[in-house]
Amino acid sequence: MTDKASPLIVWFRQDLRLADNPALHAAHASGEPILPIFILDDENAGDWKIGGASRVFLHHALYTLNKDLGGTLQLFKGKAQDIIQTLVTDTNAKGVYWNRCYEPWRIKRDKEIKSWLDDNNITGQSHNGSLLWEPWKITKDDGTPYKVFTPYYKRGCLSAEEPREPLPKPTNMIFSDYKSNLSLADLDLLPTRNWGDEIIQNWDISETGANKRLNDFLDSGLSNYKEGRNHPADGYTSRLAAYLRHGLISPNTAWYAAKQRGTIEGWEKDRDHFLSELGWREFSYSLLYYFPTITWENLNQKFNNFPWSDKNSEDLRRWQRGQTGYPIVDAGMRELYQTGYMHNRVRMIVGSFLVKNLLIHWHKGEEWFWDCLFDADLASNSASWQWIAGCGADAAPYFRIFNPLLQSKKFDGDGAYIRKYVPELAKLDSTHIHAPWEAPPMILAEAGVKLGETYPEPIVDHPAARDRALEAFQSTKQEDAA
Repeated sequence: MTDKASPLIVWFRQDLRLADNPALHAAHASGEPILPIFILDDENAGDWKIGGASRVFLHHALYTLNKDLGGTLQLFKGKAQDIIQTLVTDTNAKGVYWNRCYEPWRIKRDKEIKSWLDDNNITGQSHNGSLLWEPWKITKDDGTPYKVFTPYYKRGCLSAEEPREPLPKPTNMIFSDYKSNLSLADLDLLPTRNWGDEIIQNWDISETGANKRLNDFLDSGLSNYKEGRNHPADGYTSRLAAYLRHGLISPNTAWYAAKQRGTIEGWEKDRDHFLSELGWREFSYSLLYYFPTITWENLNQKFNNFPWSDKNSEDLRRWQRGQTGYPIVDAGMRELYQTGYMHNRVRMIVGSFLVKNLLIHWHKGEEWFWDCLFDADLASNSASWQWIAGCGADAAPYFRIFNPLLQSKKFDGDGAYIRKYVPELAKLDSTHIHAPWEAPPMILAEAGVKLGETYPEPIVDHPAARDRALEAFQSTKQEDAA
């Protein structure tokens, strides 16, 4: 149903859903006609405009959101401050409602918009629709932010007020009859090559799909989550990150659903471990809020003089394309490029390989993940790369260098994950698939593997690379002491 009266604008951002959407819920409760909008704001985003894979995901999420809204979602492209001002004036809107975002550039922009609305006596109402606990809710007793996850989560989150319960999906909404002149295609979110079609094949990019993914995880993944989540070939991960990133489901919905199911079934350890993973997402947002420079600066300034290699462009390219000669690394990088997703354990392996085996700056990994992940999230991406590099909050110590061979044997013992994404090694047995360079020539020949031809030789010797990394980290430590 549409109405010509002055509307309330509901500005969708990272909350592309109807259920548990506080801004939409509040606007609907007012009884006023609603004008739902989305603005692709690359101008304010600058270097952090959403990456290629996320743009594909966003395209399909907007398509399904518009269907769920009965075709009433209006699309805009450009600087949000200008668009909001023009739209409010043109529609004589009574107010603008939105759910808060926490990236530095969004905070700055939203403050400017709120100031303009206040100056013009127009309601500007923001809500929490993306986090269980907003950053300023969880601090130490002296008001300073946590830099270590365990006390942040156990002493901070778990002793704080329980997250609010999810809100129902609004019904019988009345919409404004205002129409923008922009179509979804006009946003140019899809790539010109067919890569976009390929990576969405295994995804239902909709609010319905997000809830189905959650329910499937509760049915088949939660019961062995704590242990099973580390094995990339098994189905024990939730795969909710992209849905949470774009807001097709809320963390509150996931929190309460897992809490209830895990309690009923007696899966307390697995339940609590999954909830703590949601806590890591909260921790990343807290870090970004209090330390907004973590997207480009080392949180630990001791790493500012670290001797990163500046001559490894070919090594970087081979890492990006899954051609390092280390099967578990290559499987992960190919999974990323082919599906827009990478298993969390494998993210740690490939991250450690880049920054510690190849000594390539974590920025390069951060940038590649930003472009290739459906769930590319400024908070989690920045915090995770700093963690694996050893320069972030609660970081892995500099001497913790993942051995890709040992990790592969431990978490993909039978090689199922490698076979899926590195099919040229599929005929190798589980003894040799993790390190084909160690296989006897006859075994390689029988499997159709020619090192250096059908599959690359290792681009680096891990023991030597480990020693080189430790020496570099130690020299940085000594420089700081001096």
